[in-house]
Amino acid sequence: MRLDYTKVSAGGVKAFGGVYGYVMQSGLEDVLVELVYLRVSQINGCAYCLDMHTRDLIKKGVTPAKLALVQAWQEAGPLFSEREQAALAWTESVTRVADTHVPDEDFQRAAAVFSEKELADLTMAIGLMNAYNRLAISFRRAPESALAAAA
Repeated sequence: MRLDYTKVSAGGVKAFGGVYGYVMQSGLEDVLVELVYLRVSQINGCAYCLDMHTRDLIKKGVTPAKLALVQAWQEAGPLFSEREQAALAWTESVTRVADTHVPDEDFQRAAAVFSEKELADLTMAIGLMNAYNRLAISFRRAPESALAAAA
């Protein structure tokens, strides 16, 4: 690890934790939020977060087949609910904002399934995970599974 940002910027990490706590009590389904976190982390290539959210989803009872298809959710048919599909599409558009500029059709698809508050909260969750990914990637935070394997 390049530096331990959880120690040198404990106040910043605590602030992110406050947003995380808000998202988790926002009323969005916890599995849906974790799927979004996993998809953001797949797009960004964050090994630490991929490991963590995969393990969290397994604990929540998500099947290996569903986990394996998160990155190809469009081809997974009914394995993902309508809300999950809309959330994953929104996640991809918002995470790739520099390329997509989040077009109106992406917003309309998400707004057809989520209330205004849900969509705002979902977007906060996406932004938060993108920020967490940038910290973990930039400072080379090792995945827990890799640390356990090395021990």
